[in-house]
Amino acid sequence: MIQVCSRCGTRWNVRDRQRQWCPRCQGTLLAPSGPAPGSEWSAQPSEAAARPGGQAPPKIPPGYRWIAVRPGAPPQQRRRRGPLGPTPRYTTIPPWGLVEYFPPDEQQDERTHAGPSVRAVRRLLTATTIAFGVAAFMLLMRYVLLLVNRGMLLNPWLADGVTWLGIVAAVVAFFLLLALAIVLSNWLIARRAAAFAHRGQTDPRPAWALRWGCLLPFVNLVWAPVFVYELARIESRVSLMRRPLLVWTILWMLCTILSVAAFATSFPDTPQGVADNTVTTTVAYLLSVAVLLLTRRIYLGFERAPVERAARRWVLVPDDRTAQSDARPEEERIPESAVAVET
Repeated sequence: MIQVCSRCGTRWNVRDRQRQWCPRCQGTLLAPSGPAPGSEWSAQPSEAAARPGGQAPPKIPPGYRWIAVRPGAPPQQRRRRGPLGPTPRYTTIPPWGLVEYFPPDEQQDERTHAGPSVRAVRRLLTATTIAFGVAAFMLLMRYVLLLVNRGMLLNPWLADGVTWLGIVAAVVAFFLLLALAIVLSNWLIARRAAAFAHRGQTDPRPAWALRWGCLLPFVNLVWAPVFVYELARIESRVSLMRRPLLVWTILWMLCTILSVAAFATSFPDTPQGVADNTVTTTVAYLLSVAVLLLTRRIYLGFERAPVERAARRWVLVPDDRTAQSDARPEEERIPESAVAVET
């Protein structure tokens, strides 16, 4: 007899003795495929008697048998699950969960998007301040080269490079200043409208008057501080903004006067005239940096608190007259201390 291993597939001749285990891999041996001993001497049923129709039944391999199953499709085999892996752990708080949605207030949304954002204004203020600082530094380097040029010749590349870098820095600073003036005028119009609307009033000054009063040269020296002062008064911030506004206005006027003087002396023919114009322009740029820093301080002073939040807080304090009247009976009850008398 021949038995086949179900694991390694080796065919074993077990002769007349049926075995259960494979000698090589210890796997299970299938049923023998050969005839059992003595089967040739036993009575064999005839093929005609196997079926009434005279047809022989199909030959079944050894070790198999017929079983009854339900008609239809075979049952689905269960898929083996793979390893689940390690237990999940969260290094941070999961962002998912029950989220409660609050619809935004329409009026607050309109107030928020009416003017430029705080981040944009702060970035533009910082960029403009840096541009004027770079322009002042380049003019200072130019003045140093003028002093050196009195005793020795300079390399043309060095002299031209410093000159053109100063011109480029001045042009960039001018355009940034123009953009900053437009953005701040838009902010002032939106802030005034929100402040007056919060108190149930309408801004008495039209938007075009506010815009041209802030953008026209020499006119903005007078009207821009007036507009900002009116905003501080309607928001009850005059006590906090009076000194910064006064210093800001004075520095702005001095910067404008120096800028006009620098432009008037920008066409010199002598080395001394070039040096004087360089010094004047450098001082004007430094004053511009100071004006921009004060502008940033005033702007952040308004933006630290929204229009709806009052700048003044009322606190309950005891009345001085009541406190004195309450304290008098106690003083009367206190006996006078003994006084030493000379004898």
